[in-house]
Amino acid sequence: MRTITFQGKINIDEEHELYLRTNNGKTGYKITKFQIISTTPGVGNQELVGKITSVPDPNVGPVVDFSTAEVLAVAYQVDIGNANAAASDTIIIDNQIFNQNIFVQIGDAASGSTPANYYIELEKMSLSDLESTQVTLKNMRTIASSH
Repeated sequence: MRTITFQGKINIDEEHELYLRTNNGKTGYKITKFQIISTTPGVGNQELVGKITSVPDPNVGPVVDFSTAEVLAVAYQVDIGNANAAASDTIIIDNQIFNQNIFVQIGDAASGSTPANYYIELEKMSLSDLESTQVTLKNMRTIASSH
């Protein structure tokens, strides 16, 4: 198993597509780490909500809905900019294997607009023909149900 990483800066309420799709679908991925942090930590009040989804998310912003199959990971980071207050982090990752592109976005529940950074680690694995077919069909059902 090999680990690959993605990192970047994203504007609040925007979405980035991370390109993972292969021609034969025989490469699978599983999220092992998802972290977010403001580009200006400790400055102002920030309540960041980051999401990784398997399809573009119509709920751009700090909206989390675990009743949908599209949510792969969520990160929640509070930084109230006060030296006497502790920041808090919560990370939730689904143990799902996928072989298609994924989408990352970050919103700010405190109504801020300062961009944020994300860091994602994925475990990369080879899939058999059967596993590839199963994962691809699951992705197709997820995409169909989101429209």
